[in-house]
Amino acid sequence: MSDFTTLLVEELGPELAPSYEQGSLLEGHYQALLKWNRVLNLTRITELRWAVRRHYGESLFLGSHLPPGPLRVADIGSGGGFPGIPVAIVRPEVEVTLVESHQRKAVFLRESTRRLPNVRVASVRSEALHEGSFDWMVSRAVRWEDVLALRLAANVGLLLSNSDVEGLKSRARGWVVEKIQSVPWNAQSSLVTATLADGSGI
Repeated sequence: MSDFTTLLVEELGPELAPSYEQGSLLEGHYQALLKWNRVLNLTRITELRWAVRRHYGESLFLGSHLPPGPLRVADIGSGGGFPGIPVAIVRPEVEVTLVESHQRKAVFLRESTRRLPNVRVASVRSEALHEGSFDWMVSRAVRWEDVLALRLAANVGLLLSNSDVEGLKSRARGWVVEKIQSVPWNAQSSLVTATLADGSGI
């Protein structure tokens, strides 16, 4: 195994670790991220161990908690492709739309997902998408208020700092928090899943 895959197994454990082929695809994205990051501000976290732990590990943790079976997922403010690209790699039955209005970042996302038939890139503002177009919205490093305001799906999975989790619990209007799960290897982050309170299913 490469250093990248070895670190993924160390962080996630063998139950959640990707297959060899999936690990190769994830590492390919990481190498593309490093290359493009020299000219485009995609991430401040580039060192291998921290990138595996924060970017890929947290994204795969989210992916493992999505329901089984085919889903339509919107990654809001995808940026460097997190959490959407790792989710698409380990869940090939899931259709992932990477929503990124920054045009140069959208170009990176298209270039780095050419080998992923279940990924498309929407280089528009999230508000331009139709309500109810997806089964789930997911995001990482995006303001939870902005994501919950969209109503693109009846379910949402958010990777948040614990301070943001407290704010969401007290101020999220129209949504019911279903579960809050600490990221096992990052005591400062949690995965929050929520559903629309009106039960409309969009």
